[in-house]
Amino acid sequence: MTADELKKMALEYHSSGKNGKITVCSSKPCATADDLSLAYTPGVAQPCLEIKNNPQDVWKYTTRGNLVAVVSDGTAVLGLGNIGPEAGLPVMEGKAVLFKRFADIDSVPICLGKVFDENGKTDPDKLIAAVECLEPTFGGINLEDIASPACFKVETELKKRMGIPVFHDDQHGTAIISLAAILNGLELVGKKIEDCKFVVNGAGAAGLSCSRFYLTAGAKIENMILCDINGVLHTGRTDLTEQQKPFAKDTPMRTLAEAIKGADIFLGFSAPNCVTADMVKSMNRDAIVFAMANPTPEIFPDVALAAGAALAGTGRSDFPNQINNALGFPGIFRGALDVRAKDINEEMKLAASFALAELAKEPIPADIRPILEKAYPADAARGLFNHAGGLRNDMVIPKPFDPRVVPHVARRVAEAAVKSGVAGIIIDDFDAYEKELTLRLKSC
Repeated sequence: MTADELKKMALEYHSSGKNGKITVCSSKPCATADDLSLAYTPGVAQPCLEIKNNPQDVWKYTTRGNLVAVVSDGTAVLGLGNIGPEAGLPVMEGKAVLFKRFADIDSVPICLGKVFDENGKTDPDKLIAAVECLEPTFGGINLEDIASPACFKVETELKKRMGIPVFHDDQHGTAIISLAAILNGLELVGKKIEDCKFVVNGAGAAGLSCSRFYLTAGAKIENMILCDINGVLHTGRTDLTEQQKPFAKDTPMRTLAEAIKGADIFLGFSAPNCVTADMVKSMNRDAIVFAMANPTPEIFPDVALAAGAALAGTGRSDFPNQINNALGFPGIFRGALDVRAKDINEEMKLAASFALAELAKEPIPADIRPILEKAYPADAARGLFNHAGGLRNDMVIPKPFDPRVVPHVARRVAEAAVKSGVAGIIIDDFDAYEKELTLRLKSC
């Protein structure tokens, strides 16, 4: 498909029929005068009074327990940058589509204006003040496309102030999915995460958050080199942010080419075509290369594999091992909402990674194969869905349209929420919960 063809099809997709991608439908009948009197006046007063007398009844009588706000100010839209809240709205609508399609979660896109300073950058205090006011309506907050460094303060402060899960998907979604791929990749090549040298190119919200998350999973900070547009984060630099400083190294290395020598794992959150075949050749044996710049990766997978990488992945759906946030946030929020979690903590994030890593190693059941073959015809043509379990280097993480993903991720996240003490509802039988959720989501 050419760029012009893609543009035409995408614009027609968004403008045909009802404009945009989402709508609101009633979950209760409203076809008679009696229905109307229950849905609105005078009947609606009854749940209002119940909630007034017992605020916890809001979860019983409203949609709050299955409602997420997808919040952005449009300052860091993937591949497009600071395009503003209006231009960012199609992305937030898209997120709402995925929440509903994969996890049966209702969500509302909220693109906020007038939260900027005089230079057009995010004023974190203004954004925090606006978002915290949403708490009575929503069961969770998904932050999206908010520029660094403001995004760090926004999420941290909102998590302190709000009693519902707040999750910045640009930071943690990529971290969770990529860690699952790393864990399975290391199992394939017989390495341990604590022994591996990491090189991360891109030290913004995604790169920093991913790096911190890998440390939680066992990576060692002394084995981690981060680079940004100005090269290696080293202690001699005076331009580092507070979030970057902990990763600065006392090293003579200055360039990505110098840093990547001998690395076991490369992760790119940066710019197209900035990694060469020679750079990959200089890495350690059985190297892992996840080049996640979109739409053009730091290095294309075929080039990385030809240069000696053991496995490669990107952020694109037309190559193997897509690091796609759609594998994470639907199941993470499903599990968090179902136990009425107060937070999405590190234990829950790790549980999501482990769930995805587990699922990629399982055999694909016969009833699942037709679903995957329909969603991914090119992969089906090369026999990707016919294997009987175990790891392979072209599928170290599952596919987003695999119907097992959300139930399994939600189950592990809910388990972790209960164990870590942030759940408001206790589930006694998680096997039954996963089975029930699988059946429920078949209709989505």
